[in-house]
Amino acid sequence: CQICFLQASSYKDKKVSSGEVTLMHNLDLSRKEVLVVEDIVDTGLTLKYILEDLQQQNPESLEICALLSKNIPDKAPVPVKYVGFEIEDRFVVGYGLDFAEKYREVPHIACLD
Repeated sequence: CQICFLQASSYKDKKVSSGEVTLMHNLDLSRKEVLVVEDIVDTGLTLKYILEDLQQQNPESLEICALLSKNIPDKAPVPVKYVGFEIEDRFVVGYGLDFAEKYREVPHIACLD
């Protein structure tokens, strides 16, 4: 078992995705079983971009687990196998989720209106 990290962002300092995904990693996933652990699936665009990038490395398997998944009718179709909680389309912070690098340390998940 090996744990690796990659950084992906499409929000910058806004509450809506910019549509541009910045992805940083240096991983060799060839013939490895990969589980992507995501905090939240919002529009699905960031995760779709991550999957397309990782699939180019020919992993043995590639599955997704997310703590939260928003109920958005027109989000990008991504195959999330494991979901902790389905939530409404609201901007949430806390428990590691941030807004402009704030609220990440809040010990629970809350809506930011």
